[in-house]
Amino acid sequence: METNITTNEAKGFYKLNWLQRIGFGSGDMAQNLIYQTISIWLLFFYTNVYGLNPGTAALMFLVVRLVDVLWDPIVGTFVDKGNPRWGKYRSWLILGGIPLVGLSILCFWNGFSGSVIYAYITYVGMSMCYTLVNVPYGALNSSLTRDTNEITILTSTRMFMANLGALIVKSLPLVIAIYAPKAANGEAIINTPDAASAWFITMTIFALAGLALLIFCFSQCKERVVMDQKEAANVKVSDLWMEFLRNRPLRILAFFFITAFAMMSVGNAADAYFMTYNVGATPMMTTAFMWLGTIPAFIFMPMVPAIKRAIGKKGMFYLFLGIAILGMAMMYIFVTFPALKQFWLLCIAQFVKSTGIIVATGYMWALVPEVVSYGEYTSGRRIAGIVNALTGIFFKAGMALGGVVPGLVLAIVGFNAELPQQTALAEQGILWLVCVIPAILLLLAMWIISKYELEDDVIDKINMEIEARHKE
Repeated sequence: METNITTNEAKGFYKLNWLQRIGFGSGDMAQNLIYQTISIWLLFFYTNVYGLNPGTAALMFLVVRLVDVLWDPIVGTFVDKGNPRWGKYRSWLILGGIPLVGLSILCFWNGFSGSVIYAYITYVGMSMCYTLVNVPYGALNSSLTRDTNEITILTSTRMFMANLGALIVKSLPLVIAIYAPKAANGEAIINTPDAASAWFITMTIFALAGLALLIFCFSQCKERVVMDQKEAANVKVSDLWMEFLRNRPLRILAFFFITAFAMMSVGNAADAYFMTYNVGATPMMTTAFMWLGTIPAFIFMPMVPAIKRAIGKKGMFYLFLGIAILGMAMMYIFVTFPALKQFWLLCIAQFVKSTGIIVATGYMWALVPEVVSYGEYTSGRRIAGIVNALTGIFFKAGMALGGVVPGLVLAIVGFNAELPQQTALAEQGILWLVCVIPAILLLLAMWIISKYELEDDVIDKINMEIEARHKE
């Protein structure tokens, strides 16, 4: 038995135990506790608590993403060239994680209420530190094994853990309600400047929990499929764009990332407004609704390996992207027609929509190690950091749309945070952000992923040939 294990390990097709898989997944849970809070709640915090107008916040989100376009290639190159004593990639879970936690907490501090300069400094700094964690973490996946089935299991575990973090983040209204001031009827007030300290305390709790999970991830990951250090010394920033030009599967995946993250970011940023103004929900109702945006992960992500074997990766994308569009259509109809505007019907639509989104956008991360291997196959270098920096640029471009579009739409339709009830036009604009714009983006994503060519038999053959080269 030992001989077989050693032989398999020599070929690079490593099998991991469940503690290692959960340890790897805890890194994404940590990032979700921190960055999902930023993605889902920061715009709402800025407009309703901190005191920025939607247009100013939208511009800031765009500027931060432009900074990322310059910063991500630098980080990817630096990570691939470097060789820290604790590991090429996993070291950054600690080195980048500590400042990430500090700055994410400061993003929700209201000490300089309404200051655009303070908001820029903390948000830009937080985003740069997130890149220092996220790019190496993404590369870490492809450094653990070449085994396609193991990568699928790793990705399913990772997304299960990530959605566990998202479930906690979507409980934020309940946590804030504990510390927020109360109205005369006893209801917690979470959407005014009076709730500023409650937001700060809640973010502090989430961020420190995230740091503990990053440390656990660091302790359980072992890098075994990495680029030779002599080759790493020759990595440069221009390799990012060269890889983009010669690696067609990477280009397809990059554009899929743009549309997928734009869809998620637009919807996430609009959810708080939707529940507050279109539905008139309490913190408990908002939390329950957002939980339904995550609960499908615990049902369907463990089933992903079996579903993929049954209908293939493209079939799985088509099926679940279609389910997501169906859920968005249901939600739009239920809100538009007063007789159907029942909270329980909205919850059903939310569950259907989220089932499709979670599986499709969760599995897309399993494609990143594939395009890394394809790049190694064609160029001879396994530049995982560069590839993850490139995918990082594109998913942050999608997130930029997610940050800019809601702010612009809210400004156009005349959203006013000081009004307890928005105009009909403003409510319709919010509904478009939740349902219509994301559905359009999903249709585009389906067309993009139809062009992806690395089926399992193809990528398995590529990986075996790479390992055969290493033996020569």
